[in-house]
Amino acid sequence: MHPLPVGRRETITRRQTRASPPADPHTPTGRPARPTGRPASPAPAIGRSNLASHIDLTIHTTQRHMINLLNAAPQTFTITRLDQLLDKLFDLSVTTGKHILAAFLIYLVGNFLIKLINRLVGAMLDRRHIDVSVQSFLKSLVRILLTILLIISIISALGINTTSFAALLASAGVAVGMALSGNLQNFAGGIVILLFKPYRVGDWIEAQGTQGLVREIQIFHTILVTADNKLVYIPNGSLSTSVVTNYSREEVRRVQWVVGVDYGERIDHVREKVLALFAQDPRVLQEPTDKAPFVGVDELADSSVNLVIRVWVKTEDYWPMYYSGQQAVYDLFNREGINIPYPQRVVHIEQ
Repeated sequence: MHPLPVGRRETITRRQTRASPPADPHTPTGRPARPTGRPASPAPAIGRSNLASHIDLTIHTTQRHMINLLNAAPQTFTITRLDQLLDKLFDLSVTTGKHILAAFLIYLVGNFLIKLINRLVGAMLDRRHIDVSVQSFLKSLVRILLTILLIISIISALGINTTSFAALLASAGVAVGMALSGNLQNFAGGIVILLFKPYRVGDWIEAQGTQGLVREIQIFHTILVTADNKLVYIPNGSLSTSVVTNYSREEVRRVQWVVGVDYGERIDHVREKVLALFAQDPRVLQEPTDKAPFVGVDELADSSVNLVIRVWVKTEDYWPMYYSGQQAVYDLFNREGINIPYPQRVVHIEQ
């Protein structure tokens, strides 16, 4: 046999060494058991160039996956935050819409109930024959209290904590009360007016330099309608602490005129004719004696004798009698030839 080259011998030895099975510990000699059958072919060796190519491909693939992950991460993060923000906005919109809808429904129902309760209170006061001025005051008070409750209910429906809101109102109430001390005085004045009744709705009064018909007594003001149909609001505080002249409280009133006649006229004749004139008028009261018509000398003026004429009529007949009676006296003087003097001055010239 030809001897093998050294390199060839070395390769065969390495292959045999790799193909040799491990020693069997159960054999008595400790030598490796002889394999039965045909021995397995050894695995082919991987070349250095193939291994480097495989490593380069793996590194390139890994880098590409990492770059893709890094590029996709901000977009995924942005999309996730946008979805969360949209979800929150949607939930907030739904909740706020529910609160607004509930508040609107409460406003509608509450406004309807306030009007209904006011009508019921008014009907109850009418059945009990309560004074009209008291009815107006109580209706205003009930309406204001119910409106305050409605406002608190609407605030609660909007999701605002009414406990803190009530505490805020309580703390601000002192400052508001001090700032609105005048209105509180007017409120107290309104109560005084209702209790002592210096005037009522429908009375003709004079106060604070204004005359008018009382239309309504509110919580803070009294509304007057003047003779030329103007509305005047007078604070109740001022009315309760100042002079108020009520022309409508008494059933009868006295009408008075002052007329002048010449110094040459007979006063008894003038008195007789005037008393006869008013005795024919059904509006003039003839009884009792202190309410009978009266004619007397009021003043001896520079150019006339001034007579005062007084008659008593019912309160509702005062103004008609005032104007018509004055014209009747003028017509009487013209018919009877009673002179009404003009202001005159006599000048004497001496030569």
